[in-house]
Amino acid sequence: MKKTFKKITALFATTLLAVSLTACNDNESNSVQNRLHELQKADSVRIGVFSDKPPFGYVDNQGKSQGFDVEIAKAIGKDLLGDENKVQYVLVEAANRVEYLQSNKVDIILANFTVTPARKEVVDFAKPYMQVALGVVSKDGAVITDINQLAGKTLLVNKGTTADAYFSKHYPNIKLLKFEQNTETFEALRDGRGDALAHDNTLLFAWAKENPGFTVGIKTLGDQDFIAPAVKKGDTGLLAWLDQEIEKLGKEGVLKQAYDKTLLPVYGDTISEKEVLVAY
Repeated sequence: MKKTFKKITALFATTLLAVSLTACNDNESNSVQNRLHELQKADSVRIGVFSDKPPFGYVDNQGKSQGFDVEIAKAIGKDLLGDENKVQYVLVEAANRVEYLQSNKVDIILANFTVTPARKEVVDFAKPYMQVALGVVSKDGAVITDINQLAGKTLLVNKGTTADAYFSKHYPNIKLLKFEQNTETFEALRDGRGDALAHDNTLLFAWAKENPGFTVGIKTLGDQDFIAPAVKKGDTGLLAWLDQEIEKLGKEGVLKQAYDKTLLPVYGDTISEKEVLVAY
């Protein structure tokens, strides 16, 4: 009798677990479908991109958003809404990317957003599409090749970037001059208000190639990081869809097409796509 009771209890527990898992899967599926339905009903998706960070995100002479991140945004718009032209580009700066998600000004951030533990606490990141590290660029004739050379000098950074966080934490004695926009930061380097500039190495390689007289003397600094789309914390439906979408874009060669169109003409043979793209 006891053995029979134990069997019935075990069977009941197994059945209850199966029902619970099915319910969880159904809830997750409903969450995805509900979020996608909202965007499809709006017939638009708002994606935050940079306006001043070529070749990743910038506004051209005709007022249109262009760049590597924008090419990915177009693919997302096409797969989500059937038309890449249904993407509404919202111009952001490094320091306000989190705030724009939290205040519902954008649905997705695709503005060269590096994944960090601190940021993961306030936003949700989808699967990454780029790998990146920090670098330091400076003027020829006074090239900074070692961090120790920055003692007593001024380092330029953008507010809210990984470069800002890295040097503030690990090298508090180095004087930082901070700006909101990339154009301001690089202009400060050109006119001598700083001795060097720290930023994502993928950006610096491109900038130095298009601006003779400057060299990326420190090519890799800190950890190898990843860049990924981000959504508002708790937006599980859109996050689940984005995870599948990024993997799909990688496997179908869309990420490589975006690289060939926007980054290859700038990098040439100075850097390979394998050093930039995440493989899927």
